[in-house]
Amino acid sequence: MLASLGNLFSSRLRRWIPEPFVFALVLTVLVAALAWSAAGTPISELSGHWYRGFWMLLEFGMQMVLILATGFAIALSPIASRVIDRLSRLARSPGAVYVLVLVAGGLFSLVSWGWVVLTAVLARELAKRVDGVDYAYLVACVYISGQPWVGGLSSSIPLLLNTDGNFLIESGVLAAKIPASATLGSALNAAYVALYFLAVPLLMWAMRPRADRAKTVADLADANARDEVDVVDEAESLRLGGTSVSDRLNNGWLLQTLVGLAALAYVVGHFAGRGFDLDLNIMIFTFFAIGLLVHRTPMRYAIAMKRACANVSGIIFQYPFYAGIMGIMMFSGLGAQVSLWLADGASMATLPLIAQFAGAVVNFAIPSAGGEWAVIGPSLTETALNLSAHLPPDEQQAFVAKIAMAVAYGETSTNLLQPFFLLVVLPVMGAGVVLQARDVMGYLVIPFAAVYALTALLLVAAP
Repeated sequence: MLASLGNLFSSRLRRWIPEPFVFALVLTVLVAALAWSAAGTPISELSGHWYRGFWMLLEFGMQMVLILATGFAIALSPIASRVIDRLSRLARSPGAVYVLVLVAGGLFSLVSWGWVVLTAVLARELAKRVDGVDYAYLVACVYISGQPWVGGLSSSIPLLLNTDGNFLIESGVLAAKIPASATLGSALNAAYVALYFLAVPLLMWAMRPRADRAKTVADLADANARDEVDVVDEAESLRLGGTSVSDRLNNGWLLQTLVGLAALAYVVGHFAGRGFDLDLNIMIFTFFAIGLLVHRTPMRYAIAMKRACANVSGIIFQYPFYAGIMGIMMFSGLGAQVSLWLADGASMATLPLIAQFAGAVVNFAIPSAGGEWAVIGPSLTETALNLSAHLPPDEQQAFVAKIAMAVAYGETSTNLLQPFFLLVVLPVMGAGVVLQARDVMGYLVIPFAAVYALTALLLVAAP
């Protein structure tokens, strides 16, 4: 029954879901209209708010491009190919492939949401090695596997709350930072992570398409796509022949190894001195170091990076549009107004569910947990502090932490209905095949409903 429902949503929603860029344009107009009608922002000011926000995520957008490219480049190395070959032996059937990808991807995402790139590479190679894997459904599994990130080491809102002098402290909303032990280390978060690994792989296994209806990676192959030779072989084919200084530099291992080892030494020193202090910058730098070492020569790494960067156009030009939407919500006051509306009349019992709902709704306009928290976090935090004022300080802090995690859980749940972050997965899995976001999104409706409902139950049950 679940498989039939999944196929039904997939086939029907393909007619309704536009390309991700159309989604961004629609949301831009919708949020601007709400800022004018609900927040009272003059039309003459809206374009200014949009323009101010348009440039706010340039650094983050470049980080997204680099995390994708550097991670994909590593996956194109001979060493990664051998690792994937071994993993493929663990999955001999389509159902096993889906479960393996969901479990491996979930573990990757606990380290960093950026590691969904590695999950995408693993899934793509498994699809080539195991017959009968429905490729669009596999892309959906890769996308869903990123859900646990919000309970892991790169979760934006808990890391922000644990930062000295964060904007909530500077604005006087909080008196001190909230340690990660109260958010990521809470029993609520442990239950959330366990819920993913216990329920989601089982659900997706039950929803898997029938073998006779599966459209494999071979079925979706783009007839116009050029077959690519191995990176090592292409590097060898570009030699001039004979003896030349350029060939020696391009294909020599010493120079690149020295630079790679120097980069790796910095990474080791970083973690030795700061503990497991992981952010996007150190992760990208680590990927650079590993990529330089596993590809050995400059020519091989340049070829791998060229291939990895071939499909990042969606990220490059769409991020500014979502930053513009965030700008409208921030500078018009619409985001704060939304959170105040939702929190009006809340109690300690209902505020966690309201925060989850707020995180889920605002995520459509601001698909960035940190950006979303900057917009709705202050109002929800003040409400949480007021409602829990009668509690001892440690219990009050725990309640504020619970509200913050509720926003984070709601935000990540509607990623399954928001095609924006598919832009991280599709450049890897869509290369050489005819595949669009609308081919995938229909498979995400049931998982979204299940994840949201089960998370809401956790929020109600948690003290």
